[in-house]
Amino acid sequence: MPGAVPADVGSDPGIELFRLGVNYWPAETAMDWLADYDAATTRRDFARARRAGFDSLRLFVRWADIQPAEDTVDTTVLGRLVDAADAAAEAGLGIIVTLFVGHMSGVNWMPAWATGGADGDARFRVVAPGAGPTAGRVLRNWYSDAGIVAAQERLARAVATALHRHPAIWMWDLGNENSNCTIPPDVAAGHEWLERMTGALRTCDPGRPVTVGTHMEDLENDRRMGPADVARHCEIVSMHGYPAYTPWADGPTDDQLLPYLALVTGWLAGGAPVLFEEFGLPTGSPGGTGPGRLADEQAAAAYTGRALDGLRRSGCTGALLWCFADYVPALHGRPPFDEAIHERSFGLWRSDGSAKPAVAEITQRAGRRRLPGPAQLAWLDIGVDEFTDDPGRQLPRLYRRYRQREGLPPP
Repeated sequence: MPGAVPADVGSDPGIELFRLGVNYWPAETAMDWLADYDAATTRRDFARARRAGFDSLRLFVRWADIQPAEDTVDTTVLGRLVDAADAAAEAGLGIIVTLFVGHMSGVNWMPAWATGGADGDARFRVVAPGAGPTAGRVLRNWYSDAGIVAAQERLARAVATALHRHPAIWMWDLGNENSNCTIPPDVAAGHEWLERMTGALRTCDPGRPVTVGTHMEDLENDRRMGPADVARHCEIVSMHGYPAYTPWADGPTDDQLLPYLALVTGWLAGGAPVLFEEFGLPTGSPGGTGPGRLADEQAAAAYTGRALDGLRRSGCTGALLWCFADYVPALHGRPPFDEAIHERSFGLWRSDGSAKPAVAEITQRAGRRRLPGPAQLAWLDIGVDEFTDDPGRQLPRLYRRYRQREGLPPP
């Protein structure tokens, strides 16, 4: 399959590799990547990722950039995305293209026409082109608003048509932590949306896997689009996890949380393949400076290596780091970095292009084969129905059992 494995990774086509990827925004422009696109910077960064041992990138299509009106797809921005796919192919990288972005780094980035409703998550600021950040529930619902759904289908068709059979595309992704934007009014509406969006992609680019960027909150809460729902429509189920955001984890470098979340996701999805699509740790220099979530670079590197090994042993198809680079100081006064200080320094490369120690952990693990997951989950003492009746209680309770079975102290 195009984009499945770069040709120079591994020597036996019969061996499935554990994919190593990174979520990409450039250091110089961050979320303005496609709006202020620079082809040379894109190629520089992609080549750097490939040299480090990555075989995959996750790219983001900020919704407001590519769809300025409900019935309009910006062909200039679409052309930039195609050029980025060409750059990935030149570098020998497979890419995941993420649509409807959407939620990103603590902000909900929206086309102006997708606001004006009464939906959304009040925790997150909404930023639309030409307007300052807005607080509160101001979004149109992605699942019940017919105009929004039609516009999303239009965009999915346009992007999949432009990238039809492109050799770099590994997978389509129907959004990044969408439940931080809006939630389906019921499970049926979520299934209808998934069927319509996956259908649009498969019609215009058949034979390509599809996923949705779900995160730990989709396990902890009933967001009406959990792993089992995604697995009905998508070939791969994704999970994002950060112990730094998890009060019941054993601190920000608790690498055991990640394989646990992967195993729970696969269990809830009925055994569907799981891609751990996001994990990472923001760093400070020296360690301990700034917000409490910042870690020493060496500690972050050790965490990265342990996490990758654990995710591989859990049977994941692969894992993607958050994120490519720290952001240049010129961006620190803008959303999201003006308030989310820790989002400035998740990068594997510093904003000057120098590598952090975690990059060496990636390089050491490049080209390894995927492993089967454990045959049994002995720490599971309930069924799926009992879990979904009270996920907020069961997820941390089962983690305590998981750690006990692994011979680890309680968190």
